[in-house]
Amino acid sequence: MFKIFINFLKILEIINNNQEYIVGNFLKTHGKTIAVTESCTGGLISSLLTDISGSSDYIFANFVTYSNEAKVKILNVSENTINKYGAVSEQTAKEMAVGLLKTTKSDYAIATTGIAGPAGGSIQKPVGLMYVGIADKNDVKVIEIRQPKVLHRRIMKLIFAKAALKELYNFMKRGIKNENNNFN
Repeated sequence: MFKIFINFLKILEIINNNQEYIVGNFLKTHGKTIAVTESCTGGLISSLLTDISGSSDYIFANFVTYSNEAKVKILNVSENTINKYGAVSEQTAKEMAVGLLKTTKSDYAIATTGIAGPAGGSIQKPVGLMYVGIADKNDVKVIEIRQPKVLHRRIMKLIFAKAALKELYNFMKRGIKNENNNFN
């Protein structure tokens, strides 16, 4: 698992990037589809992606699976995983992404779970913590992202969403590169 710590200087860069356009262009160019399931970002990734005209060419399905019950019923996340590790965990993010991929049969799946605050959080899982699960038929990756807990909830969600899209693009780019290398 990769860990990313976001400081205040990085925040402006993240907010001002156009990752949703980069991701959308990549998906369209390669004829791929995406499914999104969100907890802590509350549909913001889906909103950013669907803000782009023509996004219906590559968006297969979007879900907000905020409750543990939704994670279990819609994404087939194990209740044992949630009970043992919590809804905000590397393990849950991984199961969310894999479950979404299996359910939708899209080319890529991305899942977010975290604590946007200001309430909630603990020493082990503070406000500003998010896990992003990203999967395709060949791989699954979980990234831990931490940002300052002093930010407003809306800003937290935007940073989480933009950072998740950036990680999605990096994941897709590596996957396509590996596919192309397999044909050489």
